[in-house]
Amino acid sequence: MKSIGDHIKKCRVASGLSQADVAKLLEISTPAFCKIEKGQTDLNISRLLQISTLFKISAAELITGIAAGSEFSEDVSSLKQQLLEKDEELNKLRKKVIELYDKLGM
Repeated sequence: MKSIGDHIKKCRVASGLSQADVAKLLEISTPAFCKIEKGQTDLNISRLLQISTLFKISAAELITGIAAGSEFSEDVSSLKQQLLEKDEELNKLRKKVIELYDKLGM
């Protein structure tokens, strides 16, 4: 699994920015930003939001590396829907089993 730092680096490279460029925009030192990309520094929420705003993506996209509306994201939504349907089906079957036990007097 890729780290948040890897996702940040991917966004930075895609934007055509150097580490120094991003560090300047975030008003931190270049070594501090380098540590963020390497995963040597834990991000707080405010810094995570600042970086996601800079790259114009959601914090969730930055954390997961999955773009909203991506094919993978759509697959996940489809699987969640299928899971909900199976869960409803399972609940119906449980009710039938309970009814059968009641009929048998158990």
